[in-house]
Amino acid sequence: MIVVTITKIKLTTPISDEDVRKLRIGQKVLLNGVIYTGRDAAHKKLVELLNNGQELPLDLHGQIIYYVGPSPAKPEQVIGSAGPTTSGRMDLYAPRLIALGLKGMVGKGKRSPEVIKAMKQHKAVYFAAVGGAAALISKCIKQCEVVAYPELGPEAIHRLEVENMPVIVVNDTLGGDLYAEGTKIYATS
Repeated sequence: MIVVTITKIKLTTPISDEDVRKLRIGQKVLLNGVIYTGRDAAHKKLVELLNNGQELPLDLHGQIIYYVGPSPAKPEQVIGSAGPTTSGRMDLYAPRLIALGLKGMVGKGKRSPEVIKAMKQHKAVYFAAVGGAAALISKCIKQCEVVAYPELGPEAIHRLEVENMPVIVVNDTLGGDLYAEGTKIYATS
């Protein structure tokens, strides 16, 4: 009988260049600490502020943005379902935020070549959260508060405190791409 032990890496925010340099595609990570939510409407507002020379409503240096629009919390819950959304909608804005010090993004789906280039250049990573596991992920969220753009409803920017939120490294600082590697493996099988 073969016994396989899978080690999960624990990361606590804020994360550093050194933290993300160690990560490689396919690694399982448990996120801890504060992360922020943001979807395309919030990203557009953030980049508009930057284009107008204004300050952002939050400091992105060393932070992680989770691409999610959580559903409302039921009584006695911190948050409703909190599953990842498709990351491609943020690709137009992500390089600019990565250049400001954003170290991680969590979502689902492939990233554009421009985002991958920005991750390599500025030392950032992209994690996938499992789509369809929204109820499970919400159990990892211990606190939730809106910190910017409340008018966007579920697409407002939320500050989440997470404990052992499971994610997988999809794109690393070396340009590795788990989706591309997975496609190659299955194409040759």
